[in-house]
Amino acid sequence: MKLQRKNRLRATALGALAVSGALVLTACGSDNNSGSTGGSGENTKAASNIKCDGAKDKLLASGSSAQKNAMDLWVKNYMAACTGVEVNYKSSSSGEGIVAFNQGTVSFAGSDSALKPDEVAESKKICKGGQGINLPMVGGPVAIGFNLEGVDDLNLDAATVAKIFNNKIKKWNDKAIAKLNPGVKLPDTAIQAFHRSDDSGTTQNVGKYLGATAKADWPYEAEKKWPAPGGQAASGSAGVAAQVKQENGSIGYFELSYASSQDINTVKINTGAAEPVEATSENASKAIAAAKIEGQGKDLALKLDYATKAEGAYPLVLVTYEIACDKGNKAETLSTLKSFLTYTASEEGQKVLSDAGYAPIPAEINTKVRETVSSLS
Repeated sequence: MKLQRKNRLRATALGALAVSGALVLTACGSDNNSGSTGGSGENTKAASNIKCDGAKDKLLASGSSAQKNAMDLWVKNYMAACTGVEVNYKSSSSGEGIVAFNQGTVSFAGSDSALKPDEVAESKKICKGGQGINLPMVGGPVAIGFNLEGVDDLNLDAATVAKIFNNKIKKWNDKAIAKLNPGVKLPDTAIQAFHRSDDSGTTQNVGKYLGATAKADWPYEAEKKWPAPGGQAASGSAGVAAQVKQENGSIGYFELSYASSQDINTVKINTGAAEPVEATSENASKAIAAAKIEGQGKDLALKLDYATKAEGAYPLVLVTYEIACDKGNKAETLSTLKSFLTYTASEEGQKVLSDAGYAPIPAEINTKVRETVSSLS
C-alpha cells in the first residue's frame, strides 16, 4: 500500500512540476509572457477547440493560490490557441484578489469563497451599472498534509483536526489520535501546525468545515484570516506545503495539487462513513456534486455540505470562483475575458482539472456558468 501510494503521488508530482516549470513566468505575474505556441500534442489538441472570439492584448487577473496549477494549464492552452493575447494571473490570495478586483486593477479575480455583501456593494463602483458575481470554476479537496517520520497513513476526524489546529492536542501520540489509528506506532513528537498568514479562502473553507462538524472544538467564525492561537504561519498554499515538507512532526492544509507535487502524505478523514475518506479528486467530486446554487440572479455562489457522511465523499472541499462584473466590465478587455472564461468553463477546460488534482464543477452547474459567461457585458 505504501509503495503504491508513493508511486501514484510521484507520478502526479512529475506532471505538476513539468507544468509549473513551463509556466513560471505566468505564475509569477511577469509581463514577459508571450502567445507562442508549443507544448505537448495533448495541449495542442485542447487548444484547437478554443474560440478566441475577438480576444486581444492583455488580460490581468489575480487571487486564489488554490487554483494556481489549474490556471497555469488554462493559460498555457489558451495562449497557444490565441496568439497575440496575454493572460497574466498573479497567484496571491483570495483576499488580495478581491481587493484588486474592487480597485479596478484586474479584469477578474479568483476567490475560494464567495463575495460578501459589503464586497458586492464595493464592486458596484467598478462594475458600472452592475456588480461583481461569483462564477464557480474550480473544485477540489483541501488536503491536510502531514510529515511524521515512520508514519505514512493517518486517520483523523473533524474534532481531532480542530483540537490540533486549536493548540489543544500537542503530541502525535495523544490518545485521541491513537484511538483513530489502532496498530500505528505514533511517536512522542511535538505537533507543529502550520496555517496561512495571508487572508485566504482556503482558510475560510477549513473554518466552514470545522464549524459544521466540530463546533464544540472550533468556536470561531469562518473568516479568511486564521483565527486560532498557536501554530506557525506561512504565505500561500505553496508556503504552507513547503514548511510541512521540510519539518518532521508538522501538519498543515493546502490543495491536493500541492501535496501531490511535493509527495506529501495526506490525512484520511473519518466522517462517520464505513471507511475513512482519502483526499482525491474523485472523492471531492462526490461531495461537490451535492452543492446547491444559493446566489441570486446571475450570481452562482454555491452552498456546500461540509458535514456529509456519504460513502467515499471527502468533505473538506472548496470551490474557487472567478469573480467578474455581470455588467460594466472594461470594454477593452471584455472580449478576451469572455473568451478565456468560456474556455475554462468548457468541457475541454474542465477536463484539465482532473488531470491536475482538482475536481470539475458538476455539469448542471457548469452549464449555468457558461450561460452566464456568454451574457457578461
